Formats: sequence, structure tokens, C-alpha cells
Amino acid sequence: MPVPKSRSRFVDPAIQEYASSHSTGPDDHQARLQVETAERTGAAAGMQIGTDQAVLMELIVRAMGATRALEVGTFTGYSGLAIARGLGPSGRLVCCDVSGEWTAIAGRAWEEAGVADRIELRLGPALETLRSLERVEQFDFAFIDADKENYPAYYEEVIARVRVGGLILLDNVLQGGRVIDPSATDTSVEAIRATNEMIAGDPRVRVVLLPIGDGVSFVQKVTGDSVR
Repeated sequence: MPVPKSRSRFVDPAIQEYASSHSTGPDDHQARLQVETAERTGAAAGMQIGTDQAVLMELIVRAMGATRALEVGTFTGYSGLAIARGLGPSGRLVCCDVSGEWTAIAGRAWEEAGVADRIELRLGPALETLRSLERVEQFDFAFIDADKENYPAYYEEVIARVRVGGLILLDNVLQGGRVIDPSATDTSVEAIRATNEMIAGDPRVRVVLLPIGDGVSFVQKVTGDSVR
């Protein structure tokens, strides 16, 4: 089953193909995980990030020199694999998810890729997991890609635990373009709109929302939590 190199919905297909052909592609471990996800999760496979986004995250994490990372929403582990690789052998990644079935695929992929010892998977509602973590600035990097209704709450819990200068990425912030469609009023779109507005007006951060994949916000914490 063919797996798309990119999940970008807002770029001309010819330009996207050219960009993909001049970018690093998946290695054998990543390619196998993409195929297994497509074969075993059906329509849910669309939740997996594209190769371009995974490579970008790995590059950013490595360039930051990050050693502590947090992921909210793991699915079958493709994004976690990218982050863990960027962290390097001494890095540690905490992954939050509710599905033992899907994260079992992730666990096998991480073992095969040699990064499992860098990753701590915590199963359960992500808000409970986040609130169980000490409320101190302990993470360099975070990725939020879970149920959209809880994005505002996830953001607030995560930013309190990311250091000044650290980076938070939030996925699916364009909702297939529906964020600008007044007739789209479902709970996911409304929650994403609220999150986007919250971040744009947050004095603690600087943010750029990029139309890659289904929209990714890159948020850097520039001042402490007490400013809020």
C-alpha cells in the first residue's frame, strides 16, 4: 500500500512533489512503520504525520540540543520515533496516549529502531498524565497531536512544564481549512479555533502557524509562566 510522503493539504501538488523529491525520505524502520500503520489501522492511518513533518521535527529537536521531550498523542509511534532520534542516546521522551493497541505497534517499532530506551510511554487520559508531572519547567520540546477538544487544556498544562526558550508544536491547527469556514461548528474545529486564538494572544510565547500537513503551530516560550 503506497504511503504519502507528505500530508500537506495546502500546497500545490507539483510543488509538493518537487519538495518531497529533494528532502530526506524515510529509512527502512520508518517505512515499515508507515506501511504497518496503513495496513492495521485502516482509516485511522490518516492520523500519522507525513515524512516531511517527521524529518522536520527530528531536525529541530537535534538542532535545539534538546534532551527532554513530551508528546501528547502517540498513535503508532512515528512522531515519537522522530523526536527520540533527534534527542540522541541520552535523551528522554515521555509519550502520553490512551490506546494500548496502537501504542503496541509503536513499542515494536521503537525497539527495532533502537530508541525504545529513550521513551517512557504512559497510558491513560493525557490530562491526568500531564497533571501528574511536576509543574516545573522540565521539558525542552513538546508535540501535541491528540483529541482536539482538549487542545486548550493540553496547551496550558504543557506550557507550564516547558522551559523558557523551549518549543511546542501543535498539529492539525487548520482542520483541513475548516477553521476559516463559518459553517464549520463541530467541537473539534471550535476547540482548535479557541486554541489558535489563545496562543496568538499569549504574552508568554512567539508563534508561527505554518500550512504544512494539516497546519502546524510552532510555539516558543519566551518568558515564564507567571506572566500569564
